[in-house]
Amino acid sequence: MAARGCPLEPVSLPAEVRESLAELELELSEGDITQKGYEKKRAKLLARYIPLLQGVDPSLQTEPRTPGPSQTTAAVPKQQKARPTNSRDERFRSDVHTEAVQAALAKYKERKVPLPSKRRSVLVHSSLETCTPPDTSSASEDEGSLRRPGRLASTPLQSHSSVEPWLDRVIQGSSTSSSASSTSSHPGGRPAAALAGPAARAHIDLHSAPPDVTTGLVVEHSHCEGPQPASVRGVPRGCGGRLLDTAGGVPVNSRVSSKIQQLLNTLKRPKRPPLKEFFVDDIEELLEVQQPDPNQPKPEGSQMVVLKGEPLSAGISWPPSLLAALQRWGTMQPKAPCLTALDTTGKATYTLTYGKLWSRSLKLAYTLLNKLTSKNEPLLKPGDRVALVFPNSDPVMFMVAFYGCLLAELVPVPIEVPLTRKDAGSQQIGFLLGSCGVALALTTDACQKGLPKAQTGEVAAFKGWPPLTWLVIDGKHLTKPPKDWHPLAQDEGSRTAYIEYKTSKEGSTVGITVSHASLLAQCRALTQACGYSEAETLTNVLDFKRDAGLWHGVLTSVMNKMHVISIPYALMKVNPLSWIQKVCLFKAQTAVVKSRDMHWSLLAQRGQRDISLSSLRMLIVADGANPWSISSCDAFLNVFQSRGLRPEVICPCASSPEALTVAIRRPPDLGGPPPRKAVLSMNGLSYGVIRVDTEEKLSVLTVQDVGQVMPGANVCVVKIDGAPYLCKTDEVGEICVDSSATGTAYYGLLGITKSVFEAVPVTAGGAPVSDRPFTRTGLLGFIGPDNLVFVVGKLDGLMVVGVRRHNADDIVATALAVEPMKFVYRGRIAVFSVTVLHDDRIVLVAEQRPDASEEDSFQWMSRVLQAIDSIHQVGVYCLALVPANTLPKAPLGGVHVSEAKQRFLEGTLHPCNVLMCPHTCVTNLPKPRQKQPEVGPASMIVGNLVAGKRIAQASGRELAHLEDSDQARKFLFLPDVLQWRAHTTPDHPLFLLLNAKGTVTSTATCVQLHRKAERVAAALMEKARLSIGDHVALVYPPGVDLIAAFYGCLYCGCVPVTVRPPHPQNLSTTLPTVKMIVEVSKSACVLTTQAIMRLLKSKEAAATVDVRTWPTILDTDDIPKKKVASVFRPPSPDMLAYLDFSVSTTGILAGVKMSHAATSALCRSIKLQCELYPSRQIAICLDPYCGLGFALWCLCSVYSGHQSVLVPPLELESNVSLWLSAVSQYKARVTFCSYSVMEMCTKGLGAQTGVLRMKGVNLSCVRTCMVVAEERPRIALTQSFSKLFKDLGLPARAVSTTFGCRVNVAICLQPNRLGKLAEQGTAGPDPTTVYVDMRALRHDRVRLVERGSPHSLPLTESGKILPGVKVIIAHTETKGPLGDSHLGEIWVSSPHNATGYYTVHGEEALHADHFSARLSFGDTQTIWARTGYLGFLRRTELTDASGERHDALYVVGSLDETLELRGMRYHPIDIETSVIRAHRSIAECAVFTWTNLLVVVVELDGLEQDALDLVPLVTNVVLEEHHLVVGVVVIVDPGVIPINSRGEKQRMHLRDGFLADQLDPIYVAYNM
Repeated sequence: MAARGCPLEPVSLPAEVRESLAELELELSEGDITQKGYEKKRAKLLARYIPLLQGVDPSLQTEPRTPGPSQTTAAVPKQQKARPTNSRDERFRSDVHTEAVQAALAKYKERKVPLPSKRRSVLVHSSLETCTPPDTSSASEDEGSLRRPGRLASTPLQSHSSVEPWLDRVIQGSSTSSSASSTSSHPGGRPAAALAGPAARAHIDLHSAPPDVTTGLVVEHSHCEGPQPASVRGVPRGCGGRLLDTAGGVPVNSRVSSKIQQLLNTLKRPKRPPLKEFFVDDIEELLEVQQPDPNQPKPEGSQMVVLKGEPLSAGISWPPSLLAALQRWGTMQPKAPCLTALDTTGKATYTLTYGKLWSRSLKLAYTLLNKLTSKNEPLLKPGDRVALVFPNSDPVMFMVAFYGCLLAELVPVPIEVPLTRKDAGSQQIGFLLGSCGVALALTTDACQKGLPKAQTGEVAAFKGWPPLTWLVIDGKHLTKPPKDWHPLAQDEGSRTAYIEYKTSKEGSTVGITVSHASLLAQCRALTQACGYSEAETLTNVLDFKRDAGLWHGVLTSVMNKMHVISIPYALMKVNPLSWIQKVCLFKAQTAVVKSRDMHWSLLAQRGQRDISLSSLRMLIVADGANPWSISSCDAFLNVFQSRGLRPEVICPCASSPEALTVAIRRPPDLGGPPPRKAVLSMNGLSYGVIRVDTEEKLSVLTVQDVGQVMPGANVCVVKIDGAPYLCKTDEVGEICVDSSATGTAYYGLLGITKSVFEAVPVTAGGAPVSDRPFTRTGLLGFIGPDNLVFVVGKLDGLMVVGVRRHNADDIVATALAVEPMKFVYRGRIAVFSVTVLHDDRIVLVAEQRPDASEEDSFQWMSRVLQAIDSIHQVGVYCLALVPANTLPKAPLGGVHVSEAKQRFLEGTLHPCNVLMCPHTCVTNLPKPRQKQPEVGPASMIVGNLVAGKRIAQASGRELAHLEDSDQARKFLFLPDVLQWRAHTTPDHPLFLLLNAKGTVTSTATCVQLHRKAERVAAALMEKARLSIGDHVALVYPPGVDLIAAFYGCLYCGCVPVTVRPPHPQNLSTTLPTVKMIVEVSKSACVLTTQAIMRLLKSKEAAATVDVRTWPTILDTDDIPKKKVASVFRPPSPDMLAYLDFSVSTTGILAGVKMSHAATSALCRSIKLQCELYPSRQIAICLDPYCGLGFALWCLCSVYSGHQSVLVPPLELESNVSLWLSAVSQYKARVTFCSYSVMEMCTKGLGAQTGVLRMKGVNLSCVRTCMVVAEERPRIALTQSFSKLFKDLGLPARAVSTTFGCRVNVAICLQPNRLGKLAEQGTAGPDPTTVYVDMRALRHDRVRLVERGSPHSLPLTESGKILPGVKVIIAHTETKGPLGDSHLGEIWVSSPHNATGYYTVHGEEALHADHFSARLSFGDTQTIWARTGYLGFLRRTELTDASGERHDALYVVGSLDETLELRGMRYHPIDIETSVIRAHRSIAECAVFTWTNLLVVVVELDGLEQDALDLVPLVTNVVLEEHHLVVGVVVIVDPGVIPINSRGEKQRMHLRDGFLADQLDPIYVAYNM
């Protein structure tokens, strides 16, 4: 008997040993003892019988230690008990399900799932509660399911926590990050170094474009024989790691990429068969419509007929009403016991007699009617609703209150006691009370003292509740009625007797009204069905406020003068056996329990020898309609049959709040047929068809009958969806009841009352089956043999995925059967569905035990996924584990499912583990787009039309008309301009530099700048001995020195390269970029300040770069005052003036060449567009190192002579208001900033506009505030900036955006709207905004839509095209011109285009195309530069300066940045915008792709414990809005996403950091 695999003759073990073994198994299944303890005790028990088993293979006597799927087949447990000789076949016990699950898991080759990585601190939960075990009652209170563990003795999962056979390794058999020793310490493992292979030694560029590995064949991995080490986390950060070869041959160097590879390997498994093709208009992105499977089972039976219950006995003399019965017993037999209440120790605290109940109810009725007044009017009138707020431990007061209300003709509304101001679902109860017009709440003294109080000492107002008067009904507060007073109560007929609340699937609470007539009919029907007789004793374990607990324990009991023993929930928690002890003590004939109570008592019954259940004639299982109650019933009978429990006593019943009791099984002496079981195919059920499963298939549901229809009722089964047509006999539908004993309405809700309480079932031909309406019960089931009712689920737990139906309870049960409860609490699992992309998606949330390790839990999760997939053939969209005690609780145990769902959707569930499976679940995504061949060069160009539309081209004003070209010739070389200014206006100030305090730290007039430049030139020629054309790197902080050094280089014919200095606190990342620019630009000398020179040569710098390889470094802090003999004059305007280096957002370092001609043309265009004159002052808050920022900072003032107030953006970190204060102080009419500066001001000064106004900051001087950017305008940011600073006088129209790029740094700028040009009417119109359809953009189309329409994206024009600039839109592939409002690449032609890229290896051929492109047809002569940006031109209704209609240029985004996914083109910013909206604690987001997976990185601005809430929300929003499945969600700290000086996200840097495992993420989730 040592191994469970070997069957044992039942005879060979005595009964008590068998019993002890059963108890042991129970302990193990509940996790009460460890596997080891179990083995030990079991061996001890069996020691005396072992000789009988000598024939058994000794390898079976201990747990097999070799991991491997080969033995998992032994995981089917055999029954060890002798079969009791009753009609219940043991095979149908719940083990069937456990076995099925284990067999299914064994069949599966373990799925390789990448384990999410988590920062250690996240594992520490802050709450202390986590140590206390939570309530173990279940989500659906389906508690019984006592499952024998289908022991996986043979899989290594329970014994080797260090072995994860399921975790795939990327390189052949070796763990990606453990050291060689950890690999080789296991038998069979080879040293990791040997495995790295030659690929590791060949250093390959890390990010050669990864191949698309999600299509194509599965790459077979040779697996290492031995077990593999579990930890994939032990790698120290920043150690480069080995380069590994992933499946596609891409070398990457970390566990991150290896996990992505695992994910890809997992995703490459074939999915469900592809669905039918269908026609798709590719803009509409139709979602796949799931076609019905032609082979799906269909109902074949005949149409069912209405089933009639037995008539209500007429012969018996029923009391005319319930109150009449109460009066009769209260006056004729006042001493008869009515109700015994127990305390938490199980002692009887009080027995209420019928006399007391009658007199106290009368007192209460009198007080309610006569003693409560408001404004001298009675507070209550007959028919008013009154709330009953009584704890579960006080049935006596509740009963008095309930009958008191009935006597006073008031309508009681029993509700739960609100414990805190924010109980789960408490707000909904408030809405119910409000809609019922409740103004009075009855409660007890003790309960009232325990309620939360306001400051005044009154009971606090609960969220969402109406104002209530609280009345304490303890005896001393009531008034004795006069002798002659009698209540008027007429309790027959259709008047409402009481209202019972019910919480729907969505979490809304409704009140179900029960009339006096229904109440009486229900009591009579129950009395007849259960054979209740006078003075019988009943033990009630249920909640007496509602449902069966109320019907049996408060109403029917009074009708029959029964004695009820009420067992409070608190006592059950302390002593689960209490109800059995009370049955035994009071010799109770009936007991009303839930399967949970039976399950609990099983766990506690060990060692209790003296209890007997022989007195019971009926054990009513109130939740017998739950398919999983059968296992509790079976297990309970198994254990207690030896204690006098007769098998026929167990009577499951089915009820619903709407229909009250629907059916109940009756013992044979009451004429009940023998009980039945049905083993149904789970697949058939999912299509709503009943197929009895004959072959022992895995996925079956075993259900027991819930007996016969109630007396006096008619029952039929109707289709769930649409009109209530009768089902066929083999079809599952909703059970409907026509009886005088059902509820009558949803209080105040006429519409749904009609559809539920007044349904008229019709035959297939449309004829109504009865002239009386039926009530829909919300129970799903069918009528079986012997006219027995079978229930397979509830409408509330129904989830429709695709076309198949699944029941939440079934999925809970499968999850529970996966593993004996080692990792999660059995009763704390919630399953619900959320709608994502127009289909239900299944979510499973469970509470994790505090001692379960990360790997254990994750492993459990992956096994649950497999089990559910195998048994139910449905994917789980999200599986989440939360810390113990954190799921919202229902009033009496169980999980408050709707509240859990609400928290999940709001992102307030705070899980500690999440596994999302969108790849496997979401099968209705639109088809990937197939690109159509576009119109080629053969398409007709007629005049200026292409394909029937105006060619999209536009230009700024003509330069020739604007200004005498004489001046332009004179200003052809900037050094000449500076000398001329120094000569003609020597003391005219050009530059003012401000520090963080706002004080001027340095200034430069024309002559000062000229002299400084001369000194620099002299030093370069003499000290550095440079020759003409040499390149010089200028490494300066933002300031006048940088400008002087720039002109110094031009004075001696050198080519300057401006470089941002390294950051002293962050040398390791900033210094290599400096070194790289110096090297790539072939600089012969570095000019800098003394401080930076020391830094470049410091020890810290030497740790990062080789400091010996710097070229000559000169510091210009104290160079001698020398003049140059003559200033160098370039021989031709096309000679190189300077190099402009910058790192693009895609991480490419590129330098462009600017000639002298282009430089002066740039300055001239800017001067004309912005009307810059020597009398002007402009404020610049930009970095001076590249692009337009450099031009505005270093070039424009010298060319136009205006004064520039320079504000280094870095200074804003210590004084956010610096820039705006400077603008106000110097009354700057024109100011420039970057998006990052604008964002700092919006975030940092949002609340301080009042303070700034007090300080005198006034922005009414501003005419134009331009954001310098190389991206799509950020409308939300510019609008919020305008709104915020409107208070400081910022004109509404002042803020605008600019557009430039590498090939041309200034394509569009907004002219000064209130300057001379505006007065002449030549400034052109304000920027326009259009709304385009985001879905069309993905297909490279522009479709204009109305503002606010779904999927609309606002785009704003990026300023006006500069003078002398021409723009055309060209097709990205054919390079032909496109028509108006067509999306294509923006091409630009202008005298200030850069002349080309400056690259090391002279790969001009690659890039020549960027600077000298020609259209493939049409105007093939003009030379254009390609900007690399997608955009479109649109002719507006407005007129521009020349009187023509104005052409607006809209920039959509950089081509390099776009993501090609599913055949469509996505702009990262659109996905990021959706993600940031998904949850308030997402501060920033960036997306990129890696091997065809979408990776989303979000910055968490909140507690680390809440990080995992974001994973489902991010996945949902990207699916819903973009039809993309997120592959990896990375949650990081704020500030991790790198942003350049222009405020653009460096997504490629981020990608490299992620793959090299340098982000220190809080959590990485790999979506399956």
